[in-house]
Amino acid sequence: MAANDTIADMLTRIRNANMARHQTTKIPSTKMTRNLARVLQEEGFIAQFEEEAQEGVKRNLVVTLKYKGKNRQPIVTALKRVSRPGLRVYSNRKELPRVLGGIGIAIISTSHGIMTDREARRQGLGGEVLCYIW
Repeated sequence: MAANDTIADMLTRIRNANMARHQTTKIPSTKMTRNLARVLQEEGFIAQFEEEAQEGVKRNLVVTLKYKGKNRQPIVTALKRVSRPGLRVYSNRKELPRVLGGIGIAIISTSHGIMTDREARRQGLGGEVLCYIW
């Protein structure tokens, strides 16, 4: 199934897999989803991701989720899409959002690539606010 909003599709797949306590989930691979998965792995929200080839040109990202404790509580509590195709949300470097006072992260698309709000603040960059994760 083709999705117009690949970021929202990725976040929904991760959210659903977390609620069902799955170990892995498959996401259609694009440059954007690979970069988002890289940021999530660097920030410790997912264990790992790897690209798997399918028939033809299609590729999937296999994302391994992280849980904590004996009862497997998900590390990712919530995912929220901010900027969407119908309403883009941009923020300059002075107005970058803080998610839950710094507990969560905002993922920003800047001219230097996809990064967290902390990294964008450190580099003095603004950009499109893609999503919040905590």
